[in-house]
Amino acid sequence: MPKLIAMGELLIDFIPNEKNIPLKDVFAFSKAAGGAPANVAACVAKLGYPSKMITKLGTDAFGDYLVETLDQVGVDTSSIVRTDEANTALAFVSLRADGERDFSFYRNPSADMLLSEEEIQEEWFEPGDILHFCSVDLIEAPVKYAHLKAIEYALKHQCIISFDPNLRFPLWKDLEVYHKTLQEFLPLAHILKISTDELEFITRIQDQEEAIQSLFQGNVKVVLLTDGAVGATVYTKKHSLFVPTLPVKAVDTTGAGDSFIGGILYQVLARGIPLAEIERVMYRQTVLFAHRVSRIVVSRYGAIPAMPSLKEVDLQND
Repeated sequence: MPKLIAMGELLIDFIPNEKNIPLKDVFAFSKAAGGAPANVAACVAKLGYPSKMITKLGTDAFGDYLVETLDQVGVDTSSIVRTDEANTALAFVSLRADGERDFSFYRNPSADMLLSEEEIQEEWFEPGDILHFCSVDLIEAPVKYAHLKAIEYALKHQCIISFDPNLRFPLWKDLEVYHKTLQEFLPLAHILKISTDELEFITRIQDQEEAIQSLFQGNVKVVLLTDGAVGATVYTKKHSLFVPTLPVKAVDTTGAGDSFIGGILYQVLARGIPLAEIERVMYRQTVLFAHRVSRIVVSRYGAIPAMPSLKEVDLQND
């Protein structure tokens, strides 16, 4: 059975016990497993399809907790490397009243940054698999080249490649380098998931339609443009389809975008959409399904613990 392979950061999110106060004023936090690629892996696994996580963690208690958390939701953790050269990454989060977040990262370096290309194994990649990654671990570190090796193997074995830039500006000292790095990786993916507030930085084009069309370079076949509570638009080179989001009272938007793309990628796997026909993700029902998944997640706290089962998604009334 084809699987999702998620690659990149797996970390501890420290979520505040109080909302709508600045991070510096938060008194107490609760820990939760996080990291955008890990969230997507957990989403697909909870929905019922195989998923694997590729990353590196410290040989510390936080690393143990993260492996146990992914194991509990059914993610294959056999490709997670452990090291005593650095600690597991941490992120402290503050929540606004509307569920939006601010982050402070502790990773200088963190273990995930030390994952090397030599540790990526070709046997992990099989035809029909999906490789999904984000931009947090594309910094100038060994993990960037581990990504390039994974993409090389994925393309060799006719996997679908999905890229969600998921911009995190505080992690980059030079935003010009960040932009250049994105331009290096964007054309390698078949599916791009980008939010409206990221589009101009990524493309440097103000007009939205022109910016979207500029993304269709290299391997890119589908662009998913998300606009928070408004909805999402699926673009191919010739067509577009807007699907409004579903009403929800958000308590925590952590994992909202990850669960959306997780829902999309689950549909690709479950419907057996091959790389040559990836534009078939254009169906309205595919996007509605992803909206249902995301609606459940933002109504709960945390990300991985909030991911729903397929039964929970199917039981929703739109």
